[in-house]
Amino acid sequence: LVRMQFLQLLSRKHGKLEMLFQTPFCQKQFPYLPLTTSTCLYNKKKKGNGYEQVDQEKYKNLVHSVTSYKTSAQTPETIFEEDNLLYGPPDKCRPPVGAETKTPRKWIPLINSNKRITPLNSDSSLPLKIPLQKTKMPSVTRILQQTISPQQAFYLERWKQKMILELGKDGFAEYTKNLFLQGELFHAALESIFLSKETAVKEQEEDAAISGYLSSVQHVLEDISDVKALESAVQHETLQYLGLVDCVAKYRGQLCVIDWKTSEKPKPLLKNTFDNPLQVAAYIGAVNHDANYNFQVSCGLIVVAYKNGSPAHPHFMDSGLCSQYWNKWLLRLEEYMDKN
Repeated sequence: LVRMQFLQLLSRKHGKLEMLFQTPFCQKQFPYLPLTTSTCLYNKKKKGNGYEQVDQEKYKNLVHSVTSYKTSAQTPETIFEEDNLLYGPPDKCRPPVGAETKTPRKWIPLINSNKRITPLNSDSSLPLKIPLQKTKMPSVTRILQQTISPQQAFYLERWKQKMILELGKDGFAEYTKNLFLQGELFHAALESIFLSKETAVKEQEEDAAISGYLSSVQHVLEDISDVKALESAVQHETLQYLGLVDCVAKYRGQLCVIDWKTSEKPKPLLKNTFDNPLQVAAYIGAVNHDANYNFQVSCGLIVVAYKNGSPAHPHFMDSGLCSQYWNKWLLRLEEYMDKN
């Protein structure tokens, strides 16, 4: 209605209508104002996007690790190239927090305070060599094998699968058979060394399969004296387990349970020998609680000999270290007993 009245007024006054179009209407009647259309439309804030506010540079590594994680099960054959990146060598694996402070339910000391030490007969200077009897008691080797950690079991299985891929099943079986045979020959040669120096020298020259191992341990043999036992069975009468001790002798003046090991790879540190320190501690405890042995031992020695003849690595375990591994052995023994 207002618009119609305005048009009627303009139609009555022609002069004023003509003058109205000659002069710019907006310029004469209204002051200059800037165009504010866009301001009105976009004056309201957009709804914020939380993802845009995240410091993507800061969290890109986290995002990448999450998005690249593999959930599918892996087998030893599929992770050869990823070995060092994903898992690293076994000796870098840290034990669970608190594992060192855990104590066994049944504590038996490493040293037998009730054992009587009587003088040995001077007539016999030969080392003890007690044969291993078949009994229902588990061996130290069996206990350690059945209580191996999942990580070590994985590494062993991975190594086995890798060797099978390279050698085939028959080739791997032959390889392990030869390793076992070389170990037996090596231990027999060491026994000959301690019993008869001349015989040992001849065997070292003739048998090429173990000549490298014997050359490897020559500098260690110089520090060994007063051999008391060779390839002799031991039994812990209280804890009810048994084993076969390689050697009990003095190493640099200290009586030790000595364990001879062969290896194709260098093992310069004690932690590289995996469960061998537990085995030595178990043998020490068995010797100290076995009435057949007229002495007690508080130290251990692991000697790693190499096939290529490079100098062997002797790992000496003092009484304090043996006590630590004795505690770990008791925990493994309890674990075995619980499973069986």
